[in-house]
Amino acid sequence: MTSPIETDALVIGAGPVGLFQAFQLGLQGIACHIVDALPQVGGQCAELYADKPLYDIPGIPVCTGAELIERLQRQLAPFNPPCHLGQLVQSVQPGAQGRWTVGTDAGLVWSTPTLFIAAGVGAFVPRRLPIDGLAPLMNRQVWFASSPLPDLTGHHVLVTGDGDSALQTCLDVCERAASVTLMHRRQQFHAEPQRLDRFSALLDEGRVRFVIGQPTGVNTEGDRLVALRHLDAQGQEVVLACDQLVMALGLSPKLGPVSQWGLEIERKQLRVDTETFATSAPGIFAVGDINTYPGKKKLILCGFHEATLAAFGAATLLWPDEKPLLQYTTTSTTLRRRLGLV
Repeated sequence: MTSPIETDALVIGAGPVGLFQAFQLGLQGIACHIVDALPQVGGQCAELYADKPLYDIPGIPVCTGAELIERLQRQLAPFNPPCHLGQLVQSVQPGAQGRWTVGTDAGLVWSTPTLFIAAGVGAFVPRRLPIDGLAPLMNRQVWFASSPLPDLTGHHVLVTGDGDSALQTCLDVCERAASVTLMHRRQQFHAEPQRLDRFSALLDEGRVRFVIGQPTGVNTEGDRLVALRHLDAQGQEVVLACDQLVMALGLSPKLGPVSQWGLEIERKQLRVDTETFATSAPGIFAVGDINTYPGKKKLILCGFHEATLAAFGAATLLWPDEKPLLQYTTTSTTLRRRLGLV
């Protein structure tokens, strides 16, 4: 981009706390953008707890991680902040007039006076097979299950992994692919019972197959993937033909570039002032699992509390001459107008 995107606030992280942070900023009249390294919103809730029940969300006796994210998106809808997904924030640099210049690995750049780091335990990045030769094939014949897959009709697809994502990928592509093989180092799966039952039925019908193996390398012809080499259960190297490889190995949280932004860090977490959850850098706030302070508890509801006070802190920073007022959505015409209710 030739010039940065100007915004009042930028939220790094589209998990539950990041989404609620954007909502609280909206109530304060602060426009924001959201950016996340994953290709969809939801963070840990979407990736790790999508089908698992949560019992400690205020006012909701039980909901799954996916349902919580859907509710937060509906709550946030009146403010409709631009959401930039599949982009890892790489640089945060001080700019002119107390603003921050923030850049991603996709080339987007923002200029903002306030920055909210709601990145959980860091950026979630897909785990990849620890073998050589994958980089030139990425997004042509090698894919992460967490990213949108191409049309695999007629292809010989090899999926690696043992969790819900791996099994669901097999279920999704078996109707179109010429063949589907799931590979893992042991025949033991960590998946929801219903998904596992569906996968087992396809195995019995011969529509998918399972291979025990530890990948060791890829075979190519020219610049094309033609097979994956692996060690079988007896430790012998075997070549398995395939022309599409999908890695469904889960996600790995990494603090990553955050550690290079000059913020005060304690045990891979950002130290904050609990009055506003500001970090050691003016205008940068940290909420959720990424921060630390005496008595810190890594709970979603605590992150919601932190996001609320951080939004008030941002309002004071943006409009220092205005006296901050505590308003209630039940009675405030201003808040109801911002929510589109009047």
